[in-house]
Amino acid sequence: MNAVVVGASGGLGRALIRAIAERGAHASVFALSRSGGDGAGSGPVSHVPIDLTDEASVAAAAETVAAAGPVGLVVVASGVLHGPGIAPEKAVRALDPAALAAVFAVNAIGPALVAKHFVPLLPRHGRCVFAALSARVGSIGDNRLGGWYAYRASKAALNQILRTLAIEVARTRPEAIVAGLHPGTVATDLSRPFRPDADAPGLFTPEQSAGHLLDVLDGLGPKDTGGVFDWAGKLVPP
Repeated sequence: MNAVVVGASGGLGRALIRAIAERGAHASVFALSRSGGDGAGSGPVSHVPIDLTDEASVAAAAETVAAAGPVGLVVVASGVLHGPGIAPEKAVRALDPAALAAVFAVNAIGPALVAKHFVPLLPRHGRCVFAALSARVGSIGDNRLGGWYAYRASKAALNQILRTLAIEVARTRPEAIVAGLHPGTVATDLSRPFRPDADAPGLFTPEQSAGHLLDVLDGLGPKDTGGVFDWAGKLVPP
């Protein structure tokens, strides 16, 4: 079966593509991004354009992937924390409706649309996985610092989407696994303004993080579906 990585142009997305291709467990790997890919990965990698904020684009990408056969792994590695007009809020007075909508569009609505159009490509029998990058800050129970309203709320929404999806998918695909993944702090553009020094403990390269996350997915079973797991395989509190 084939594998799909959405968010192929990001640092972690590129590393996931390379790691999946190198492990050789899938016939081919589809690298999906707005640009249609930038040559990342090695081996049987195909690049397909996708815009998570445009459902027609998501549907078209799914149609392209479907033509190549069944899919055993889907990983949504896209996400936004900061960018033009978007910055993590330190206080409620900083909330901006447009920024909130933009963050939710990528971090929550986008993965939901990917699920809508790509879950039907998963086999009804046998192990298969649908995963999306979440974050520990999306945990409501673990929120002790406050701030980062849009990012926290969008990831909490994503976690609920994944939990709800897991319940539905289990009815027709009992061996399927739906999971959120917390990669830790990774040396990518997303974390650059907020991460510690390069030699600080707990900072992963994209390659290290990709290996961790694929190892976590390999260790999950149907009983774990609907959960969010960190890079070490530990369950993140809801």
